[in-house]
Amino acid sequence: MIGVLDRRKALRGRADALYRRLVDQAREPVFYALCSVPDTLDGRFDMIVLHVSLVVRRLRVGAVAEKALAQMLFDTMMDDMDRSLREMGVGDLGVGRRVKAMAKAFYGRATAYDAAFSEGAEALAAALERNLFAAARARPEQIRMVVEYAQDWAALLERTPNAALVGGEIAFAPLPGSSDK
Repeated sequence: MIGVLDRRKALRGRADALYRRLVDQAREPVFYALCSVPDTLDGRFDMIVLHVSLVVRRLRVGAVAEKALAQMLFDTMMDDMDRSLREMGVGDLGVGRRVKAMAKAFYGRATAYDAAFSEGAEALAAALERNLFAAARARPEQIRMVVEYAQDWAALLERTPNAALVGGEIAFAPLPGSSDK
């Protein structure tokens, strides 16, 4: 029993660390300044969803350890959303309903992005325009920058060994507009 609890605690720790890295990446100013992602609660939520969904997409095709980390990563995100809503002053009765709506939004977007990755850049641009850029006046080239970033990062994730991901090692594609491309 203690071994199970220790493994779960270790898994939670890896998911927390991975989630923090994903949130930090999703908060990179270039997405908001250069790419016109709305710098709002919804825009930031959608950037986090994009980043978490790509990692979950990669982990869910793995073995038991990868799938467990994918689930724990999602749970960590929902716990963070719950905590954030409470810090913003949302009452106890409203938090559960809002977190449920956020979970539904995550799954809807993750499903749309997953399908779009299979179909190509144009489909991904359309999915991002419907979700991430719904409240923005982004130009096509700004959307294209996010599409290219997401495709490059998804390809990098595919090449990342399972053991590295489960160990919390993650690398990101160069940010839009960087000279690293």
